[in-house]
Amino acid sequence: MATETTRADIAMLLSSGLKTEAWPRAETSADVNKIVGRLQVEAADDLEKKLIVAGFTDYTIEADEIEQPCETCMYYQVHAKFCELPELMLPVEPEWSCRLWRI
Repeated sequence: MATETTRADIAMLLSSGLKTEAWPRAETSADVNKIVGRLQVEAADDLEKKLIVAGFTDYTIEADEIEQPCETCMYYQVHAKFCELPELMLPVEPEWSCRLWRI
């Protein structure tokens, strides 16, 4: 139940125009480490800040001619519709995206 409530809260924040850091994408290990470090320090227990720093969108981002939806990320749990990146651990929708997307 809490998962569905959190997913709905995230959807509401994103659809209401929350400005997130979707760009630049995390292209290198250094980029990933910098963003993960910020998540650990700045956003540990703050849902809105997690969404901002991770660059969440409620639509699929395309970067370098590659679509990057949550459902194709290595951290996505298909049946749970959940991002298991340790610094995020959030319920997500398949078509959403974040800048930490990984194949």
